[in-house]
Amino acid sequence: MTKIKKILIANRGEIAIRIMRTCREMNIETVAVYSEADRTSLHVRYAHEAYLIGKAPSSESYLNIEKIIEVTKKCGADAIHPGYGFLSENATFARRCNEEGIIFIGPTPEVIVQMGDKIMAREAMTKAGIPVVPGTPNSISDENEVLNIIKDIQLPIMIKAAAGGGGKGMRLVKKESEIVSAVRAARSEALSSFGDDSVYVEKYITSPHHIEFQILADQHGNVIHLFERECSIQRRHQKMIEETPSPLMTPDLRAKMGKSAVDAAKAVNYTGAGTIEFLVDNELNYYFLEMNTRLQVEHPITERVTGVDLVK
Repeated sequence: MTKIKKILIANRGEIAIRIMRTCREMNIETVAVYSEADRTSLHVRYAHEAYLIGKAPSSESYLNIEKIIEVTKKCGADAIHPGYGFLSENATFARRCNEEGIIFIGPTPEVIVQMGDKIMAREAMTKAGIPVVPGTPNSISDENEVLNIIKDIQLPIMIKAAAGGGGKGMRLVKKESEIVSAVRAARSEALSSFGDDSVYVEKYITSPHHIEFQILADQHGNVIHLFERECSIQRRHQKMIEETPSPLMTPDLRAKMGKSAVDAAKAVNYTGAGTIEFLVDNELNYYFLEMNTRLQVEHPITERVTGVDLVK
């Protein structure tokens, strides 16, 4: 097993400092990267080493894969931690790390691709026996397809971007007359946000609870969960408040959803820290929503309740 002695953090701000703090406790040297605009930022001063990687726009700095790889090799870092955002769920970046013999602290490129595509993720969960929201198994080709689908699952429905996240490329449809405009709008937003206009249909769960389970998995097939976070309070599909434990949860439901979260991670041979997200309806039926293949912004509340350092 390779012992990690030096980690480059391919990020900035709070998450970069968060990772560096744990590294210091583990006697691991840290390397910061920064854009011209972040030259005096705290993460630059807190790291053992720091390297300029480009101009202020993130496309010229924190998203510059080859520059980050170059700096990693130059400083002799064993591993890269991507944090969250930027390149954290970029399969190309994870693949380039593997090609250069650099440890990518996260899942494999194949898993990032599979779980980053909502349609592929739904297919994998269905095969694993994890309940998913009723909807289409594939992307839809035109508005007429949606009209046929709603005969089975009924309105209201959600049009969702296959490559989506963060609430982008999503449209709620309550009336048949809204379908054409909703599909076109979702496709347009998906293309501009993700470079992919594929969309699919899901049944809209009325008044759902949005609950996510924190999971940790090693490279030997061992997976555990560290309970749930409730994130139902949202604005424009963006989480605003997270709470743990969830006020909705019962011991029986927690046990069932926790097992499903673990089974979901095992089904795709997941490694590292990740989150399985579910929707729960008023009858306490739960459905797989998506997987975040990274450490999440909200991870500290799980740490406070469990006493486990997720970064460590």
